Amino acid sequence: MVWGMKVIIQIPCYNEEATIGQVVKGLPSEVAGVDCIETLIIDDGSTDGTADAARAAGAHHVLRLGANRGYGIAFQSGFRQCLELDADIIVNTDGDNQYRGNCVAQSIRPILDEDADIVIGSRPIEAISDFSWLKKKLQRIGSHIASKFAGTHVPDATSGFRAYSADAAMRLHLITPYSHSLETVIQASNMHMVSANVEVDVNPRTRNSRLMTSMWDYIWKSALIIMRSYIRYRPMRTFCYLAIPPALIGGAIGVRFLIYFFTEVHPTGGTQSSILASILLIIAFLLVVLGIIADLTGVNRELLQEILYMERVHRLSKIRSEKRE
Repeated sequence: MVWGMKVIIQIPCYNEEATIGQVVKGLPSEVAGVDCIETLIIDDGSTDGTADAARAAGAHHVLRLGANRGYGIAFQSGFRQCLELDADIIVNTDGDNQYRGNCVAQSIRPILDEDADIVIGSRPIEAISDFSWLKKKLQRIGSHIASKFAGTHVPDATSGFRAYSADAAMRLHLITPYSHSLETVIQASNMHMVSANVEVDVNPRTRNSRLMTSMWDYIWKSALIIMRSYIRYRPMRTFCYLAIPPALIGGAIGVRFLIYFFTEVHPTGGTQSSILASILLIIAFLLVVLGIIADLTGVNRELLQEILYMERVHRLSKIRSEKRE
């Protein structure tokens, strides 16, 4: 077991003056196996008194981004700040008091025991009265799809309550400004990180979600994140799958044309079929070529990710050395 850890609980916020005090006060001050627990508020351009309310409630650090830049960017900005503050484990929760603070201890336990790099808090979806029947079903379906794409089991893929080891935080790099939940699941799995799931409790809803204007808007944005992430990490497979329909249809039309051409005594016509078959087969071929190019580009992406990781390690080592001096 790893002892002497510093845990920083980061809370991305946008206009959460009404609830941020409850969130901060509900967080634990002590956890077995941890020497120090601190709280970081990421104020994502709030226009109310979120930052002041957080400080009044006892938050240790407040990072103000100035303008509203989106949950994903606030999340990653918090990561950078937590690492510079010497965090060994980073816990992320929301500022609307959705998750209960006493779940921090169970969320970091797999990381303390060195059994996981990332821990995802699974909400009791079926028991949440604020969720409609449709939303509950969509949550389950969405988590199942995300699990399939990620190649790992995630009961609640959209949960914002998570714990990350410092090493995992340095390796992750978000691209979408929308949300971190789906992208980090897929990215972490493809970077061979070990994830675990723990059950967490939730409080009654205090407001509607700001991440989605409607259910269908959320589905559309989530689908785009999943597709983009899958293409990024499985380009060859993706483009080969896309090439199958035009290849099969074009091949079938081509074979039909050849049979007609060689069996008819006076073959005439069929020009349209031959042109269509040629176009479809060319499309299939180009998709495969795109897959090869994207796959080779993916090698460069992996090298760049490793360079970025090593740069972060070096930078943090330098910052920590300067602090000791």
